[in-house]
Amino acid sequence: MHMHTHIEGRNTPHQPRVSIPTLVAVFAIATLLTTVGCKKKSDGDDHGSAKPAAAAHAEDDGHDHDVGGHGEGESAHADEVKLTADAVERYGIKIESAQMWALRPTIVTPARVGFNAEAMAHVGSRLRGRVVEIRVRLGQEVKKGDELCIIESPELGEAQADLLQKRVAKESASPQVELAKVAWDRAKNLYEQSQGISLTEVQRREAEYKAAVAAQRAADAAVTASENRLHLLGMNQDAVAEFLKTGEVFPRHTITAAIDGQVVQREITLGELVGPDRESIMVLANLANVWVLADVPEAKITEVTVGAKAWVKVGSSDSKPLEGQVAFISPMVDMTTRTAQVRIEVATEDLPLKPGMFAQVEIVTAAVGAAAGSEPTPMIAVPDVAVQTVEGGPAIFVPVEGEPNTFAKRAVTIGKTVGGLVPIYSGLVEGEKFVAAGTFILKADLGKGSAAHEH
Repeated sequence: MHMHTHIEGRNTPHQPRVSIPTLVAVFAIATLLTTVGCKKKSDGDDHGSAKPAAAAHAEDDGHDHDVGGHGEGESAHADEVKLTADAVERYGIKIESAQMWALRPTIVTPARVGFNAEAMAHVGSRLRGRVVEIRVRLGQEVKKGDELCIIESPELGEAQADLLQKRVAKESASPQVELAKVAWDRAKNLYEQSQGISLTEVQRREAEYKAAVAAQRAADAAVTASENRLHLLGMNQDAVAEFLKTGEVFPRHTITAAIDGQVVQREITLGELVGPDRESIMVLANLANVWVLADVPEAKITEVTVGAKAWVKVGSSDSKPLEGQVAFISPMVDMTTRTAQVRIEVATEDLPLKPGMFAQVEIVTAAVGAAAGSEPTPMIAVPDVAVQTVEGGPAIFVPVEGEPNTFAKRAVTIGKTVGGLVPIYSGLVEGEKFVAAGTFILKADLGKGSAAHEH
């Protein structure tokens, strides 16, 4: 009746009259619109009935997540994700309390992973010969002293035979010295007692004795030189002593590992000829500690100090940074790139660092100028994996009080990541609970819920 009266009030003498059928049609349309609007409002207000329906849907469809209801209830819970207890454990959802951190400025620069040059060994052959046995494979772990390969060398056999000859010459020289000494002594006595021999004869026998002594010393020196040659060719003193005992020439030489490590290069095959002219036939490296070589611009090199903490990231951007420290700063700046090389040592036990990888390094800088000696102001910071980009902006997830396994999205204002920690300027206070790990699944479920409601 009110609609009807309002329409009638708009009839003026200057307007055409509205017929009775037209008024009836308008009244019917207004009544229909009022009924539909009231129905929608009552559906939205009935939040208590909508939530059980959503929960029943979550149980029926077999998903691990649950979302809110519709209408006004949907708006209140649109940024919430509910998981089952099993899903929380399976996806590694971890809740921590927000803490204050004193974050220092850092330098981010590209780097590459390399071998620790102080824990490497280039294995070569001291003599020329042919490879007759290979005891190790590429990638095999070895200990110091383990056999790597066996070389058969004619050069070694010749050196051993030469030592045998020199030993015989030495043994032959000893009797000659004794005989010459006896002859000289007899001549001296005869000359002194009865002048029964000429002085010239005495002097001749003296010369013969001294020549025999010199020959003996030469034989001794030849034996020593021959033994030293065998040492140079790889035979130790025990091996030489055993060889002299048996007198059997054995031209095979065993090359052993100089360090504990892994065979990272093997440049020989069976039957291949090798010699001292080759730089290496194998390369051993201890991969328990590798070097990360970063190129720091000359404008920033004064801010880097030995011992400074650093983080190395390889692979995808989601990978966890590996902690290390600056061990060496090059005293020279590359004339082409205008950078100085900074060496960072990272312990690689069970870590994915492999020589040859490209990496990104973040180095904590030292305060310079007026800021030198001062500590940075503590601020709220969270692990970088806790921050997700949702609807174009950074956000974290916080547990909903009174609702187990329910997490709400919260927009935050962040700063530059420092050592895997993201400063939070607004949106989180000290001591407040937040999701520190597993936020990717919460973001995914939140996206599914939003897509479902829009559809």
